[in-house]
Amino acid sequence: MRVEPLTIKLFADGADIDRMRVLAQQDWVAGFTTNPTLMNKAGVHDYRAFAREVLSFVTDRPISFEVFADDFAAMESQAHTIAGWADNVYVKIPITNTQGASAAPLIEKLSRDGVRLNITAIFTLDQVRSVEGSLDANTPAIVSVFAGRIADAGYDPVPVMRESATILAGKPQAELLWASPREVLNVVQAQESGCHIITATPDILAKLKSLGRDLDQFSLETVKMFYDDAQAAGFTI
Repeated sequence: MRVEPLTIKLFADGADIDRMRVLAQQDWVAGFTTNPTLMNKAGVHDYRAFAREVLSFVTDRPISFEVFADDFAAMESQAHTIAGWADNVYVKIPITNTQGASAAPLIEKLSRDGVRLNITAIFTLDQVRSVEGSLDANTPAIVSVFAGRIADAGYDPVPVMRESATILAGKPQAELLWASPREVLNVVQAQESGCHIITATPDILAKLKSLGRDLDQFSLETVKMFYDDAQAAGFTI
Protein backbone atom coordinates (compact mmCIF):
# COMPACT_ATOMS: atom_id res chain seq x y z
CA MET A 1 0.00 0.00 0.00
CA ARG A 2 1.36 3.39 -0.93
CA VAL A 3 0.58 6.23 1.45
CA GLU A 4 0.69 9.70 -0.06
CA PRO A 5 2.03 12.61 2.02
CA LEU A 6 -0.67 14.07 4.22
CA THR A 7 -2.23 17.30 3.06
CA ILE A 8 -5.42 16.99 5.10
CA LYS A 9 -5.67 19.16 8.21
CA LEU A 10 -5.51 17.39 11.57
CA PHE A 11 -7.73 18.89 14.27
CA ALA A 12 -7.13 17.64 17.81
CA ASP A 13 -10.38 16.52 19.45
CA GLY A 14 -10.74 16.59 23.22
CA ALA A 15 -11.24 18.64 26.37
CA ASP A 16 -8.20 17.79 28.49
CA ILE A 17 -6.65 21.21 29.14
CA ASP A 18 -3.14 19.90 29.82
CA ARG A 19 -3.12 17.81 26.66
CA MET A 20 -4.51 20.69 24.63
CA ARG A 21 -1.67 22.90 25.89
CA VAL A 22 0.90 20.37 24.68
CA LEU A 23 -0.79 19.95 21.30
CA ALA A 24 -1.01 23.72 20.85
CA GLN A 25 2.80 23.69 20.66
CA GLN A 26 2.73 21.30 17.67
CA ASP A 27 2.65 23.04 14.30
CA TRP A 28 1.08 19.98 12.63
CA VAL A 29 -2.08 20.42 14.71
CA ALA A 30 -4.15 22.69 12.48
CA GLY A 31 -7.05 23.28 14.87
CA PHE A 32 -9.07 22.03 17.82
CA THR A 33 -12.57 20.71 18.41
CA THR A 34 -14.47 19.82 21.54
CA ASN A 35 -18.06 19.14 22.53
CA PRO A 36 -20.23 18.96 25.68
CA THR A 37 -19.72 15.19 26.02
CA LEU A 38 -15.94 15.47 25.95
CA MET A 39 -16.07 18.43 28.34
CA ASN A 40 -18.29 16.54 30.76
CA LYS A 41 -15.96 13.52 30.69
CA ALA A 42 -13.02 15.83 31.39
CA GLY A 43 -14.79 17.22 34.45
CA VAL A 44 -15.51 20.66 33.02
CA HIS A 45 -18.28 22.45 34.90
CA ASP A 46 -17.72 26.11 34.03
CA TYR A 47 -18.09 26.45 30.26
CA ARG A 48 -16.92 30.07 30.04
CA ALA A 49 -13.91 29.49 32.28
CA PHE A 50 -12.90 26.45 30.24
CA ALA A 51 -13.19 28.36 26.97
CA ARG A 52 -11.34 31.36 28.38
CA GLU A 53 -8.42 29.19 29.45
CA VAL A 54 -8.25 27.33 26.14
CA LEU A 55 -8.38 30.57 24.18
CA SER A 56 -5.46 31.91 26.20
CA PHE A 57 -3.15 29.50 24.38
CA VAL A 58 -5.11 28.54 21.23
CA THR A 59 -4.93 31.90 19.52
CA ASP A 60 -3.77 31.25 15.97
CA ARG A 61 -5.85 28.23 14.90
CA PRO A 62 -9.56 27.44 14.62
CA ILE A 63 -11.31 26.01 17.66
CA SER A 64 -14.93 24.88 17.86
CA PHE A 65 -17.21 25.28 20.88
CA GLU A 66 -20.74 23.87 20.79
CA VAL A 67 -24.07 25.37 21.81
CA PHE A 68 -26.00 23.26 24.30
CA ALA A 69 -29.53 24.71 24.12
CA ASP A 70 -32.27 22.68 22.46
CA ASP A 71 -34.63 25.37 21.18
CA PHE A 72 -33.39 27.37 18.23
CA ALA A 73 -33.90 30.83 19.73
CA ALA A 74 -31.65 29.92 22.65
CA MET A 75 -29.16 28.27 20.27
CA GLU A 76 -28.98 31.52 18.31
CA SER A 77 -28.31 33.55 21.44
CA GLN A 78 -25.62 31.13 22.62
CA ALA A 79 -24.05 31.08 19.16
CA HIS A 80 -23.60 34.85 19.10
CA THR A 81 -22.15 34.80 22.61
CA ILE A 82 -19.68 32.01 21.79
CA ALA A 83 -18.69 33.64 18.49
CA GLY A 84 -17.79 36.79 20.42
CA TRP A 85 -15.19 35.03 22.56
CA ALA A 86 -12.45 35.22 19.89
CA ASP A 87 -11.94 35.64 16.15
CA ASN A 88 -10.69 32.06 15.75
CA VAL A 89 -13.84 30.50 17.26
CA TYR A 90 -16.23 28.37 15.22
CA VAL A 91 -19.63 27.74 16.77
CA LYS A 92 -20.84 24.15 16.68
CA ILE A 93 -24.51 23.82 15.76
CA PRO A 94 -26.09 20.32 15.69
CA ILE A 95 -27.87 19.49 12.44
CA THR A 96 -31.13 18.96 14.39
CA ASN A 97 -32.39 19.54 17.90
CA THR A 98 -33.36 16.62 20.14
CA GLN A 99 -36.83 16.56 18.59
CA GLY A 100 -35.36 15.99 15.12
CA ALA A 101 -36.26 19.47 13.83
CA SER A 102 -33.80 20.70 11.22
CA ALA A 103 -31.39 23.45 12.21
CA ALA A 104 -31.12 24.61 8.58
CA PRO A 105 -33.06 27.87 9.12
CA LEU A 106 -30.83 28.77 12.07
CA ILE A 107 -27.70 27.80 10.12
CA GLU A 108 -28.80 30.08 7.28
CA LYS A 109 -29.44 32.99 9.62
CA LEU A 110 -26.19 32.68 11.56
CA SER A 111 -24.10 32.14 8.44
CA ARG A 112 -25.70 35.17 6.82
CA ASP A 113 -24.79 37.15 9.94
CA GLY A 114 -21.15 36.17 9.47
CA VAL A 115 -20.92 33.63 12.31
CA ARG A 116 -18.37 30.94 11.55
CA LEU A 117 -20.12 27.62 12.09
CA ASN A 118 -19.17 24.00 12.57
CA ILE A 119 -22.32 22.05 11.74
CA THR A 120 -22.09 18.80 13.67
CA ALA A 121 -23.71 15.36 14.07
CA ILE A 122 -24.31 15.00 10.32
CA PHE A 123 -24.90 11.42 9.14
CA THR A 124 -26.76 11.61 5.81
CA LEU A 125 -26.31 13.15 2.39
CA ASP A 126 -29.68 14.84 2.69
CA GLN A 127 -28.37 16.61 5.77
CA VAL A 128 -25.25 17.69 3.86
CA ARG A 129 -27.45 19.08 1.09
CA SER A 130 -29.54 21.03 3.58
CA VAL A 131 -26.39 22.54 5.07
CA GLU A 132 -24.96 23.41 1.68
CA GLY A 133 -28.19 25.19 0.79
CA SER A 134 -28.11 27.14 4.05
CA LEU A 135 -24.53 28.39 4.15
CA ASP A 136 -23.60 31.88 3.05
CA ALA A 137 -21.05 31.62 0.27
CA ASN A 138 -18.79 34.22 1.89
CA THR A 139 -18.79 32.92 5.48
CA PRO A 140 -16.29 30.21 6.48
CA ALA A 141 -17.85 27.02 7.82
CA ILE A 142 -16.96 23.45 8.75
CA VAL A 143 -19.31 20.61 7.84
CA SER A 144 -18.71 17.68 10.21
CA VAL A 145 -19.90 14.33 8.87
CA PHE A 146 -19.60 11.54 11.44
CA ALA A 147 -17.94 9.00 9.20
CA GLY A 148 -16.78 6.82 12.08
CA ARG A 149 -20.28 6.41 13.47
CA ILE A 150 -21.62 5.77 9.98
CA ALA A 151 -19.13 2.89 9.82
CA ASP A 152 -20.24 1.74 13.29
CA ALA A 153 -23.73 1.29 11.80
CA GLY A 154 -22.33 -1.03 9.13
CA TYR A 155 -22.22 1.44 6.24
CA ASP A 156 -19.15 2.34 4.19
CA PRO A 157 -18.50 6.03 4.91
CA VAL A 158 -16.12 6.60 1.99
CA PRO A 159 -18.81 7.01 -0.71
CA VAL A 160 -20.73 9.29 1.67
CA MET A 161 -17.69 11.50 2.17
CA ARG A 162 -16.86 11.62 -1.53
CA GLU A 163 -20.41 12.66 -2.38
CA SER A 164 -20.39 15.17 0.48
CA ALA A 165 -17.27 16.77 -0.99
CA THR A 166 -19.02 17.03 -4.34
CA ILE A 167 -22.12 18.60 -2.78
CA LEU A 168 -20.06 21.22 -0.97
CA ALA A 169 -17.89 22.10 -3.95
CA GLY A 170 -20.08 25.09 -4.73
CA LYS A 171 -19.35 26.63 -1.34
CA PRO A 172 -15.57 27.23 -1.37
CA GLN A 173 -15.63 28.67 2.17
CA ALA A 174 -17.06 25.41 3.51
CA GLU A 175 -14.63 22.70 4.64
CA LEU A 176 -15.63 19.05 4.94
CA LEU A 177 -14.56 17.34 8.17
CA TRP A 178 -14.33 13.56 8.72
CA ALA A 179 -15.53 13.20 12.31
CA SER A 180 -15.15 10.32 14.78
CA PRO A 181 -12.24 8.45 13.16
CA ARG A 182 -11.59 4.93 14.39
CA GLU A 183 -8.15 4.13 12.93
CA VAL A 184 -5.20 5.66 11.10
CA LEU A 185 -6.54 4.29 7.80
CA ASN A 186 -9.39 6.79 8.19
CA VAL A 187 -6.87 9.64 7.80
CA VAL A 188 -5.85 8.27 4.40
CA GLN A 189 -9.47 7.60 3.44
CA ALA A 190 -10.51 11.09 4.46
CA GLN A 191 -7.80 12.69 2.35
CA GLU A 192 -8.58 10.50 -0.66
CA SER A 193 -12.30 11.27 -0.27
CA GLY A 194 -11.74 14.99 -0.65
CA CYS A 195 -12.11 15.98 3.00
CA HIS A 196 -10.31 19.09 4.14
CA ILE A 197 -10.09 18.16 7.84
CA ILE A 198 -10.15 15.09 10.07
CA THR A 199 -10.47 15.14 13.84
CA ALA A 200 -7.58 13.37 15.50
CA THR A 201 -8.44 11.72 18.80
CA PRO A 202 -5.61 10.92 21.23
CA ASP A 203 -5.45 7.28 20.14
CA ILE A 204 -5.23 8.29 16.47
CA LEU A 205 -2.51 10.84 17.24
CA ALA A 206 -0.54 8.15 19.06
CA LYS A 207 -0.77 5.81 16.06
CA LEU A 208 0.12 8.34 13.36
CA LYS A 209 3.78 7.39 13.65
CA SER A 210 2.83 4.07 12.03
CA LEU A 211 1.48 5.75 8.89
CA GLY A 212 3.24 4.37 5.81
CA ARG A 213 5.50 2.01 7.75
CA ASP A 214 7.20 -0.92 6.05
CA LEU A 215 4.87 -3.84 6.79
CA ASP A 216 7.60 -6.50 6.85
CA GLN A 217 9.44 -4.53 9.52
CA PHE A 218 6.16 -3.91 11.36
CA SER A 219 5.50 -7.66 11.32
CA LEU A 220 8.94 -8.44 12.76
CA GLU A 221 8.51 -5.85 15.52
CA THR A 222 5.16 -7.41 16.42
CA VAL A 223 6.68 -10.90 16.63
CA LYS A 224 9.45 -9.54 18.87
CA MET A 225 6.86 -7.85 21.09
CA PHE A 226 5.02 -11.15 21.60
CA TYR A 227 8.31 -12.93 22.35
CA ASP A 228 9.56 -10.29 24.78
CA ASP A 229 6.25 -10.20 26.66
CA ALA A 230 6.20 -13.99 26.97
CA GLN A 231 9.73 -13.89 28.41
CA ALA A 232 8.81 -11.08 30.80
CA ALA A 233 5.82 -13.07 32.04
CA GLY A 234 8.00 -16.15 32.63
CA PHE A 235 5.62 -18.44 30.76
CA THR A 236 6.31 -22.19 30.73
CA ILE A 237 4.33 -25.11 29.36
